[in-house]
Amino acid sequence: MSGWPASALLRARREDRHLDAAQWRELARGIADASWSEGQIGALAMSVAWHGLEANECRDFTFALRDSGRRLDWRDLPGPALDKHSTGGVGDCVSLVLAPLIAACGGFVPMISGRGLGHTGGTLDKLESIPGYDVNPAPARLRRTVADAGCAIIGQSADLVPADRRLYAVRNVTATVDVPDLMVASILSKKLAGGAQALVLDIKTGNGAQTPGVAAAEALAARMQSVVRGSGVAMAVALSDMDQVLGREAGNGLEVGAIIDLLCGRPACPRLRALTLALSAELLRLGGLAASRDDAMTRLERALDSGAAAERFARMVAALGGPADLLEHPARHLPRAPVQHAVCADAEGTVEFVDVRELGECVVDLGGGRRTPDAAIDHAVGLADVRRSGERVARGDVLAIVHARGITDAEAMAARVRAAFRLGAAVPAQNPLWRWLPEPAP
Repeated sequence: MSGWPASALLRARREDRHLDAAQWRELARGIADASWSEGQIGALAMSVAWHGLEANECRDFTFALRDSGRRLDWRDLPGPALDKHSTGGVGDCVSLVLAPLIAACGGFVPMISGRGLGHTGGTLDKLESIPGYDVNPAPARLRRTVADAGCAIIGQSADLVPADRRLYAVRNVTATVDVPDLMVASILSKKLAGGAQALVLDIKTGNGAQTPGVAAAEALAARMQSVVRGSGVAMAVALSDMDQVLGREAGNGLEVGAIIDLLCGRPACPRLRALTLALSAELLRLGGLAASRDDAMTRLERALDSGAAAERFARMVAALGGPADLLEHPARHLPRAPVQHAVCADAEGTVEFVDVRELGECVVDLGGGRRTPDAAIDHAVGLADVRRSGERVARGDVLAIVHARGITDAEAMAARVRAAFRLGAAVPAQNPLWRWLPEPAP
């Protein structure tokens, strides 16, 4: 029997009294075994939204969630287990290239990813654009895939951090998805349970990010660094720009097509390539597979240009049930929307501003994202050939191409897409694509 009934723990949280590590473990057990109701979980989430958590409480809560189920162990592999997480961005498909790149350089990437909710896309939704790809493999299949391909990007199994699974579902309906302390506990509990020895965290900033402001993003990073310290996991944190779509595409199947182009040496978005290489280089360095970022970059570019990373991606896809010839014949397998409607500039000028969040919302409203956790996804729809800030356009030039199920949807979305671009005479200052945050003092 519990020494702390749910009502007592909730009263303490309501009154902003701190819980100790044992109480957080009891709380996580109650969420995981369903002895806590959804109403009680919602009350907990709101209490954290109102009062926040002390640094030690956030750490204790994270570890309690981590330990609420099975933990993975990859110490039998002949190389380090490495991982990456992004807070989510429009057109952010870095993970799909990073994982096979790291694998081609001697690392192993068992990456537990999530689905999209709101205006940002989810890695699992992108992978499910690939026919047959199993995002929830049995444990034995997962281990075989990681050992053979060097990487496996999958979803959270029912027995991995089960407390977080229930908590996240309730957060979605209580408007607490973006509460910083809950974000920290949710993200890091899964990553720590996944068994990685090193982690790179990519926190998006800008108008298309979950945390648009730099100050808020830096505070989130500092809390994550505080929680990870002492866990045995090495971590580096980058802030990256989401004031424009990361690549040229936004939408599940379209983004998979873009990363196949990048892996296979076809023309690809330079921003997507640059950020992927930067995050991958730091992960190789953290994992002891490169002496420096420059050394890591040399190895990564060789793995990308030689096709070694593409070969690892192909092996991962085939091992998890996807088509063996995906890289050779992507158009044969990836979904394609029946309507492609060009959105053209109605005046000459320079792209001074892009409302990236609105572009992400357009993808959702086309059917390429979800408003509720169990909503169906249309993997074919989205935006392609999206213009970037600072680019010069003439009247009639394409700002983006809407991929839609019908012409009515495409035309309705075209007006919103056009309004998301502000044209003018000035060339706007460009934000750095990324910058690394220093490790905080102990």
